[in-house]
Amino acid sequence: MPGRGKAVASGAELEREVAAIGRALGLLVDEQVAVGRRVWGARRRIDIVLKHPDTRVSLGIECKYQGGAGSAEEKIPATLEDIKVWPIRGIVVYSGEGFSENIKAFLLSTGMAVELADLRKWLELYFGL
Repeated sequence: MPGRGKAVASGAELEREVAAIGRALGLLVDEQVAVGRRVWGARRRIDIVLKHPDTRVSLGIECKYQGGAGSAEEKIPATLEDIKVWPIRGIVVYSGEGFSENIKAFLLSTGMAVELADLRKWLELYFGL
């Protein structure tokens, strides 16, 4: 479909595509940014951090891909809670045919998630581009 995002086939590809969209918009891109520890002691990392070069406004992005039935969907509520303690605003960018319609509806209802196909326009609005 015209104007839609590029199809990805893995979580790593999703992260690369999100970073590429950020760079194409002229944003600074950092990947796998360490931001403290989780409750159980594991290092907390933000997949992608985008920053406007002039305003310095930042946005953290957690990338979630699920190509088929699996566990990525089950981790979504914990991911959203984790984002709430980041030192910057954050969202989930998701892609893949494996996400159920119920979890897609849940994600969108939180105001903290964007489907990859809609990311470019969302970022343009968020960063005022």
